[in-house]
Amino acid sequence: MEVFTEYRAEIFAAFWTTVQLTVFSAVGALVLGTALAAMRLAPVPMLNWIGTTYVNIVRNTPLTLIILFCSFGLSQTLGVTMAGRQSETFIADSGFRLAVLGLTVYTASFVCETVRSGVNTVPLGQAEAARSLGLSFGQNLRIVLLPQAFRAVIIPLGSVLIALTKNTTIASAIGVAEAALLMKEMIENTAAVLVVGGIFALGFVILTLPLGLLFGWLGKRLAVAH
Repeated sequence: MEVFTEYRAEIFAAFWTTVQLTVFSAVGALVLGTALAAMRLAPVPMLNWIGTTYVNIVRNTPLTLIILFCSFGLSQTLGVTMAGRQSETFIADSGFRLAVLGLTVYTASFVCETVRSGVNTVPLGQAEAARSLGLSFGQNLRIVLLPQAFRAVIIPLGSVLIALTKNTTIASAIGVAEAALLMKEMIENTAAVLVVGGIFALGFVILTLPLGLLFGWLGKRLAVAH
């Protein structure tokens, strides 16, 4: 308890950063992943190829490499900045936003496949009926397919979000002050290694367990009956 009392403010700040990373990345991944799913389902071969290639490459690339590429490749090599250089918190802000970018790009590939699997659960006759009524592919996707697809994959999407929450620890590789980076610093400065590990393990359980319960409840409540 002495360790927790001594580092309490830092621990809460680190986990708040973890929550922010998760929320911003989840929103970005949901938008990008849905767009990729639409591309993979589109009747246009080029869009289908782009979506498939993106998913196959990104999903099979280690997240650490993607995060490092965002930091060293985009920021340091290509000079892409995601924060004002005149800001006193330029380094911290830039690192945070680059981490969000990397997490978004990576997680979107899993969101894409999850949403696509949800679309495949919708009876084919519904899509054919929509086409016979004159609905375009976009209208069919927006009005008929996606609403049912999202309801069918609420629980799998919850699993993707939980994985994203745990994947935020990779952001420590580029110096983002989230939970994993603070844990490393605390282990280096204290002998109570097991206590430190237990504190952060409990912190992630507190973050992820309610998410699992929430998405499980939503999945059962909003389940689509075919």
